[in-house]
Amino acid sequence: MKSKVAEALKLKYFPVAVIHTNEKPDNAVEFTQGRRGCVPFLLKAAGSGKTGVFSRETYGCIGGGTGLGFGNTYVNFPGGIEYFLSTGNKEFCQTEQGKMIAQKMPHLQDGEGYLKSPEIAENFIKQLPVVDIPYEYVVYKPLKDVKEGEKVKLVVFLANPDQLSALCILASYNRPTRDNVVSYFGAGCHQTCLMPYQECEKEYPKAIIGLTDISVRKVFDKDILSFTVPYKMFLELEDNANDSNVFLYKHEWQEILKRN
Repeated sequence: MKSKVAEALKLKYFPVAVIHTNEKPDNAVEFTQGRRGCVPFLLKAAGSGKTGVFSRETYGCIGGGTGLGFGNTYVNFPGGIEYFLSTGNKEFCQTEQGKMIAQKMPHLQDGEGYLKSPEIAENFIKQLPVVDIPYEYVVYKPLKDVKEGEKVKLVVFLANPDQLSALCILASYNRPTRDNVVSYFGAGCHQTCLMPYQECEKEYPKAIIGLTDISVRKVFDKDILSFTVPYKMFLELEDNANDSNVFLYKHEWQEILKRN
């Protein structure tokens, strides 16, 4: 599947299709069951041309399970996710189980400090639009490799600031509203899957800017953020990009392209 938007923006990475399916794709990259992995690693792999797949046994980390839509996997977080995101759980880390886990998760004791208190962190978790999708697999696939009959749920663009600016303008090109692009606090997988899922049900879905999670910044180039849209909004952007009067073919954007 070709993308007029990606062509006009001269993206470094392929747009990534997020697909829900009960059929596991052949030759897909997958985390080993029982081994830790970060969901954005496979997002980058898909942007680089590979296909990645997740199941309920291979989503990589507890947060990734929730972020991909496999239910509330945070209930299994050792010592409580609300402590990990905030001040840490020193008491738990003094137990035999805690000592063993803390060896692999050093932030468990002092916390990541992303939220001020466990109470604020707990409230954040309660507000997440948790969903348990009725499918066995979530697939990350380069959009160019999507075959006829495959149902794309979301499309994720990986873009630098110039390209992100163009995407933001394109998202409002045919809309009477100005709040068509948003960015929410959350993990990288929340921003590129879980939160965009709820936009799919809306008549006028919004695009979500993501990868602002510091824990995943080292996975990507320093100037890359994500711009995720439901598939029907992707088609809207494509239609906008085909308009001969759109800014993509005019002087300002053509000048910006020269430095990209």
